[in-house]
Amino acid sequence: MLVDSHAHIQLSQFDRDRHEVLQRAKSAGIEQILVVGFDLKTSQQAVELAMNTENLWATVGMHPHDAKDLTNTAMDTFQRLADHPKVIALGEMGLDYYRDLSPRSIQKTAFEQQLDLAEELDMPIIVHNREAYHDILPILRSRKGRISGVLHCFSGDVDIMKQTLDIGFHIGIGGPVTYKKSDDLQTVAKQVPANRLLIETDCPWLAPQFRRGKRNEPSYVISVAERIAELRGTPAEEIGQITTQNFVTLFSNQNQ
Repeated sequence: MLVDSHAHIQLSQFDRDRHEVLQRAKSAGIEQILVVGFDLKTSQQAVELAMNTENLWATVGMHPHDAKDLTNTAMDTFQRLADHPKVIALGEMGLDYYRDLSPRSIQKTAFEQQLDLAEELDMPIIVHNREAYHDILPILRSRKGRISGVLHCFSGDVDIMKQTLDIGFHIGIGGPVTYKKSDDLQTVAKQVPANRLLIETDCPWLAPQFRRGKRNEPSYVISVAERIAELRGTPAEEIGQITTQNFVTLFSNQNQ
């Protein structure tokens, strides 16, 4: 029993074999997959795919790379899409200071706008961070108690984990936890409270070590669960049960 809490299987990388990818996930025990949008096109695709596929859910939102494209019209579209029964979160949204594909001031504005919508709709959020925790955490802290969600593809150390937990957010861990030099992330994986842990693939990117550099897919989330189980000294089945329950709990106000 596993959930991939962050996947992008609506993308063209899966066009030739999406059905087979979903079948492999089902055979591997992946009971639910959250298909995450990151701009208007991929959000609409996520909703369409989830609408037509059992056990798939969707999110809608604007990635910081494309923050400059977050017009009032786009916000209206996200609000409309968010009303769909298969949409259970907003995002991914956040800040990315590694690539800086949108100016940082515009990234912050777009993040705040989407946080406003999350509060208005009482929906959890999927947060993207890259080299921006120093700005993301204060923004989230200012809304503590009014928003919930997950910092996906977590890349911080234990101190950042503790700050994230204090704000009330979950920790999303993916393929990098299987990499040999991911010492900080492996320490986080050992110490994160069981009720705040989510596992993910972020496919088609960030495949676990055994497929590193190749296309990732939801069935590989089992490698994430197994590595975290090894680090915590607990059965992989228990990690699957815990993270599945956490997924259901985090999104319980929605339409599951």
